[in-house]
Amino acid sequence: MEKGRIGMISIEDIIGMTGLTREEIDAVAEHEHIPEAAAAALADYLMHQEKGPRIVAQMIADDIRAARARGDMSHAAALMGALRHFLRSQNLPR
Repeated sequence: MEKGRIGMISIEDIIGMTGLTREEIDAVAEHEHIPEAAAAALADYLMHQEKGPRIVAQMIADDIRAARARGDMSHAAALMGALRHFLRSQNLPR
């Protein structure tokens, strides 16, 4: 790389800037049917809105219901872990 040039930003960098976990961002991406980078931007925007954390929590809960409805219990369990972590980290009631 040439001196003075900055390399490309990675998806890990983008997710890291949101303060959320990759699992939480992946849940938003799944819910909205959008790429991870777009989900990170959406989640970051929502987290700066008054009711945004509740909206993100609802997206994850919706994903859990969808996973259960299609019989994907392992994915539902992983999403449940992401939801628990999110609720705990945001001091939201369970």
